[in-house]
Amino acid sequence: MPQIWMTYDELATLSGCSAAEARVLALHLSLDRRKSRDGNTRVKLDLALTARFFASVREAGFDLDSAIEALQATHRQMAELLTPNEVHGRRGMA
Repeated sequence: MPQIWMTYDELATLSGCSAAEARVLALHLSLDRRKSRDGNTRVKLDLALTARFFASVREAGFDLDSAIEALQATHRQMAELLTPNEVHGRRGMA
C-alpha cells in the first residue's frame, strides 16, 4: 500500500472540515506526523483515509491518460532540442 502524506489543509479538504479539525482528527486517529522541509507538518493517511483519497481521485473524473500523453509529448519536444553532443556533454559535467 502506498504512503500518502498530507498537510492538515489537504486532510481538511479530503475530510470536509477545517484544518484545525483535521489536526484533531489526526491526533484522534494517531496518524504518523512529520515536519517537512517546507515547514509544513504532514500526516500519513491510514488505510481508510487512503481509500477515501483514491475514491476522490476516481470521482474527480481526471483524465490521467491524457495527462501522461501530454507529459510524454513535452519530454519528446525537450529531447529534440538537445543534439547528441549536448547530451554527452551534460553527462560528463555531472
